[in-house]
Amino acid sequence: MAQWTLVSAAPELKREQDHLSTARAALARMREQTLALKVQAHDPISAEHLARTLHLRAASLQDDPSTTLFFGRIDTDSDERWYVGRRHVADERGDPLVIDWRAGMSTAFYRASRNEPMGVVLRRRFGLDRGAITAYEDEHLQDRAEHEVRSQILAEEIERPRVGPMRDIVATIQPEQDEIVRAGAEQTICVQGAPGTGKTAVGLHRAAWLLYAFRDKLARSGVLVIGPNRAFLEHIGAVLPALGEVAVGHTTIEELVASVPVRGTDSTATAVLKGDARLAEVLRAAVWSQVRPATEALVVPRGVRKWRVPAYEVNDILDELRTRGVRYDAARQMLPQRLAHAVLLQMEQAGDSPDDRVQDTVARSTIVKKYVASLWPALDAKAVLYSLLSDADELARHAQDHLTPDEQALLVWPSPPRSKGSARWSRPDTVLLDELADHIARTPSLGHVVLDEAQDLSPMQLRAVGRRCSTGAATVLGDIAQGTTPWATNSWEESLAHLGKPGSHIEVLDRGFRVPASVIEYAAQLLPHMAAGLGAPVSVRDNPGRLDVLPVQPDELLAATARVVAREVEEPGSIGVIVPDAWVDDVSKSLQANGIEHGVLGQDHGDIDHQVDVVPATVAKGLEFDRVLVLEPSAIAAAEPDDRTGLRRLYVVLTRAVSALTVVHAEPLPDALTP
Repeated sequence: MAQWTLVSAAPELKREQDHLSTARAALARMREQTLALKVQAHDPISAEHLARTLHLRAASLQDDPSTTLFFGRIDTDSDERWYVGRRHVADERGDPLVIDWRAGMSTAFYRASRNEPMGVVLRRRFGLDRGAITAYEDEHLQDRAEHEVRSQILAEEIERPRVGPMRDIVATIQPEQDEIVRAGAEQTICVQGAPGTGKTAVGLHRAAWLLYAFRDKLARSGVLVIGPNRAFLEHIGAVLPALGEVAVGHTTIEELVASVPVRGTDSTATAVLKGDARLAEVLRAAVWSQVRPATEALVVPRGVRKWRVPAYEVNDILDELRTRGVRYDAARQMLPQRLAHAVLLQMEQAGDSPDDRVQDTVARSTIVKKYVASLWPALDAKAVLYSLLSDADELARHAQDHLTPDEQALLVWPSPPRSKGSARWSRPDTVLLDELADHIARTPSLGHVVLDEAQDLSPMQLRAVGRRCSTGAATVLGDIAQGTTPWATNSWEESLAHLGKPGSHIEVLDRGFRVPASVIEYAAQLLPHMAAGLGAPVSVRDNPGRLDVLPVQPDELLAATARVVAREVEEPGSIGVIVPDAWVDDVSKSLQANGIEHGVLGQDHGDIDHQVDVVPATVAKGLEFDRVLVLEPSAIAAAEPDDRTGLRRLYVVLTRAVSALTVVHAEPLPDALTP
């Protein structure tokens, strides 16, 4: 980039502040006009749709006084000037005062450079404080004499302390991030992003851009964000509403497939097997085995005649329906009409002239319905899975070509419940039920799915997500080095294949904007031991951050933790105290005894409004804090089922800090972290 000039006091600054005031007044006028519109429609459904559209429009025009309406400006070589902000704002004549960051013209703000100025003469970034403009920097892109200097405003915005949920990054999107954000709606993109590269923010901003560029299509089909846990969703939940997108769903993978209460647990080996893609074939075989061959003819009395469709002809119809590539229920619903059509052909051959009404009458007759039910019964996913897991012979009948006898033994319940209603379903069972439900009836597809922390999903979980975007596209986000589940896939190519998007583009982000160099370099010592061949991220920040490693005596561990946190709360910004899961209560009680107000994050909730949060190690993934304290790394690693997974978990928790990392330990550190 070219030379940046920071200006904090000048008549030009006053003119920019006046433009902001004008834009705020225009936005308020736009919202008032929207609220004043009356719903007029010819029918209740149209009226409800219009009312919802106006409500969402008014919500998107809500001003946030803590942020500015624009954060940058570009002047072009055609004497045009564009202010780039979070949403479009126009004056009373309709002329733009601010253009949406997603508009085509805004692309130049993010991607223009001295080598490719894209028609931009000047790029201006604004320094902001609580919704006010306090300074600006100018970059003259067509002045080749200037030397490259980093933007101070950009660096300060990236490193600015925060408390509460994740915020948008529209002011700091980098060129390589912008290319991902603006990829076409039909394209599935997988982002391999090291810690601090902004992959989660990129995925969310991509969802916002897609809804802007393809609103008519995606507003109908829907956009869904899937995250690893509820704490993560609370952390990111404010980003899209801040960008004016309030109709995007957020869920976890467990919530996505929830159809029964989860009351049971599986061993690790059983859970891994239930996540294996081979189970999809076992379930498919179990569903389609329910279709029984005809052994008797269909006889349909009509008037004084009886029409007979022989069993061999019925079986030909059954075989044809099984090979049509439709779901079990769809084929089942076709069967009555196909049988009625066979009767119709016989009537025509006998000299009658029946029409479609006769065929419909035959298809709906009690005789045909009973005959269809005897050959092609209605199915319930829970009943099918219950029969497989409670009966070793039934499972073997469908799994013998796919699973070994030992693997089959892992799946069968040692003490089968009396009925499907009393079954204690496990979390992996809910994914199998979701797969079965799709074999029976097609799962509706959304327009786009953003899947974060995708490296932790099993093949069967990936299939469940893929069903939700079978006719749409996906943005897949994650980091192979952060895979911490025993059922995780080994590569993005494999994950994309299970998702139903083989061959999709994989983009690598390795420039760390959020994690400082001292923290990245410390955590990267683990990579050769748990993700060989995966390159370490590179921090591009001038501020190296702070790293402190504090050894203490075992009986001083909790007290030392409280002292460090008490010191950190004197500075602004969020603080994450990441601890082994089993230690959460003890650490929380210690902080409380020392008068330190804090929240506790868990799997099922996110309490993110405190400056200090105690975070179980298994919940830390995807979160970030200005300053992080990691308590007893060896215990965090040892809580995982194997050394490789333990080091990956540790890599995750060590890379949550934006500014400073403090490691407090009484036990020896893992060898990989020992100088």
